[in-house]
Amino acid sequence: MSPAQRSARCRRFMPGGLPKYVRCYDNNRTVDRYTVVFTGRYRRAKDDEFIHLGMSEHPFHPQGFGQHGSSRDQIDRPRSGHLGRRIKFEDLPADCRQCVRQTYRELWDLNEPDPEGELCPPKV
Repeated sequence: MSPAQRSARCRRFMPGGLPKYVRCYDNNRTVDRYTVVFTGRYRRAKDDEFIHLGMSEHPFHPQGFGQHGSSRDQIDRPRSGHLGRRIKFEDLPADCRQCVRQTYRELWDLNEPDPEGELCPPKV
């Protein structure tokens, strides 16, 4: 993929550095307080299952929680009340945003660094 194609792909899937195809929830009650549902058509090589991610505020901490799951159906459709209230990606804690970006880049094949070694998008 040329640098121009890569840049266009990054802008398409992560406009402004924000994952385009995610829905985020905060239940404010449990250890896996935050849930992110990955949407879109990434499933082509992923056993045709939808991916979601449950996290505490610090998913990378030894006492934190960060776990992926999958389902044949989106876990927030037709109802999402069991996941808490819908929030913006920007409202997730910094560690959660990092965890989501890592998964998102993998799902959409955006992990190839550019010639300067930056991932899509540059680290925020």
